[in-house]
Amino acid sequence: MKIYFAPLEGITNHLFRNAYNEIYGHIDKYFAPFISPSEKCPITPRERKDVTPENNKGINLVPQLLTCRSDHFIEGAKELQAMGYNEINLNLGCPSGTVCAKGKGAGFLPETLALQKFLDDIYSYAESDSMKISIKTRLGYFNPDEFYDLVDIFNAFPISELIVHPRIKSDFYKGEPRKEYYAYALEHSKCPLVYNGNIFSVKDHDGFSSTFGVSLDPVMLGRGLISDPSLADKLKGFATETDFAKFRRLHDTLYHEYQKIMSPDINVLYKMRELWGYWQTLFDGKDRDIKRLLKAKKYAEYEDVVYRGLLEE
Repeated sequence: MKIYFAPLEGITNHLFRNAYNEIYGHIDKYFAPFISPSEKCPITPRERKDVTPENNKGINLVPQLLTCRSDHFIEGAKELQAMGYNEINLNLGCPSGTVCAKGKGAGFLPETLALQKFLDDIYSYAESDSMKISIKTRLGYFNPDEFYDLVDIFNAFPISELIVHPRIKSDFYKGEPRKEYYAYALEHSKCPLVYNGNIFSVKDHDGFSSTFGVSLDPVMLGRGLISDPSLADKLKGFATETDFAKFRRLHDTLYHEYQKIMSPDINVLYKMRELWGYWQTLFDGKDRDIKRLLKAKKYAEYEDVVYRGLLEE
């Protein structure tokens, strides 16, 4: 079974990827948070640092580009190809209001004529430079029925993989995925498919697989894999429950790595709070400790809750 780690902006940077890969592993592809190329700068120094191979050793990383301009995409792709990458992912799924207002991410989906021209340009480039381009998409912007036309559009191009998150822009990440549309993709898409959305447990994966009548493989995990870092182990049969020794190693590694590059205390704790927003699901009955942790402003306060309570050995 192949498992892909979805990109989460602000979370799955190279520090997180390296820590996770060393402690857990069992991920077939990691997708980097999106790079948004511009006229003046295809890749910023910060973005370059995150995807440079030197910072991602031993990791099968796929950079992701977010743009609605084919010339910007191609310039960004050339920079990434020069770094050694032969696969790039196009983000057509980001539901952020600021992103969509610029016609990017999910905001590009209703512009079908412009999208076709864009895809024609980037796949012509890909063919000439032996570059694989995968796409991560939502069903549509205004209405899930937009997906029917999108499938026809995607079928006209040599998409290496089509990663489908079966929601529309306004759904964000709420409610149940619109399963009937992924079922449509399974029947009508000519592209290799990857499912993404609402898999937080083995039971969820098996339930979706039963609904679709096929085992979901490959599958992309994002929020579910952050919430329970052992989920890939469980899906691949290496574990049956959450490994809290590994979890503590992951926590400690990230905590100390962020301390090396950030200050004062509160900035590091903001990063850790973001992670605990997902991790708290592993600690039923510990609501009081979680609330104290999320209010901590100094390392001493934070460590008192974490090491004398939640992760006490």
